[in-house]
Amino acid sequence: MISACASSIARASARTLSQHRLQASAAVSSHYASSKRTVTSKVGDRTAEHAWNKSCYSGMDYTISEDATVIEMVEKLAAYDVGCLVTKDKDGKLSGVVSERDYVTKVALLGESSKDIAVKNISTKAANLVMARPYDTVDACMDKMLSRDIRHLPLIDDMGQVVGIISIKDLIKECLDEKDHTLNQLASFAVGEGGHFVM
Repeated sequence: MISACASSIARASARTLSQHRLQASAAVSSHYASSKRTVTSKVGDRTAEHAWNKSCYSGMDYTISEDATVIEMVEKLAAYDVGCLVTKDKDGKLSGVVSERDYVTKVALLGESSKDIAVKNISTKAANLVMARPYDTVDACMDKMLSRDIRHLPLIDDMGQVVGIISIKDLIKECLDEKDHTLNQLASFAVGEGGHFVM
């Protein structure tokens, strides 16, 4: 009789413990999923300005006169180890961009002399440019580059003035930084270092 009662109590206790474990597991899973959703929703919040602030372009004069020679352009690209420059007209206004790809396809492969050709003769003109605003998201900038098969985006403000330029490399770095940030937060949560994510 006593043995039967003890057995019954043990079974009831086991069921109760199992239920508590399931409830605790569900609560943790729900909180984890909610936190993960919060992190995911923040991925697109990084902007072109974030990428620009970390870009090698932000520490240099990334412009060149459209009347400069191609050899001057090549020398500047090599000196700063970059692949594109913003061109400006005689009034200092944005007139286009010129890249190493322009040099290769429009000068070198045709056997032309880079000393005799002006930058404006090989540059992409402003009317055909794809540009971005500093507040555009990294994802939006990536979409622009991929859809047009380009590797650089001039940044312009609301007045149409050029305020920077970013490369595909800058955007990739920004995406990787965001990914590392998210993984670090998830790792901290997994080991119990805080239950809420603050981005």
